[in-house]
Amino acid sequence: EVQLVESGGGSVQAGGSLRLSCTASGFTFDDFAMGWYRQAPGNECELVSHITSDGSSYYADTVKGRFTVSRDNAKNTVYLQMNSLKPQDTAVYYCTANPRGLWSVVIGRGCGNYGGYYWGKGILVTISS
Repeated sequence: EVQLVESGGGSVQAGGSLRLSCTASGFTFDDFAMGWYRQAPGNECELVSHITSDGSSYYADTVKGRFTVSRDNAKNTVYLQMNSLKPQDTAVYYCTANPRGLWSVVIGRGCGNYGGYYWGKGILVTISS
């Protein structure tokens, strides 16, 4: 079975840092682009960042310069280093696996509900001011 397991979430003050990890199993990790979406209560699911197997990356304008995505193919793991965190970053963050490398910036049906990707369960990140 396919599994994406996130870790590293929690609560920090504005200006702080967190590092999210996502460990994958049940598919050929190197064949998939990996990404992170986030969703706050009442908001849409939005694309945060993604990375190809060879390391090409994308960032939403809202996080560019603050977040860094990386992956370790030997460990089947993708990371999201989040620095200079803001209260607006508070959300549930979802790890995703994408077989085609085509990404939607917003998923109207909500994180976890688009069958074109594999999804983790999500992990809560809370930033206080």
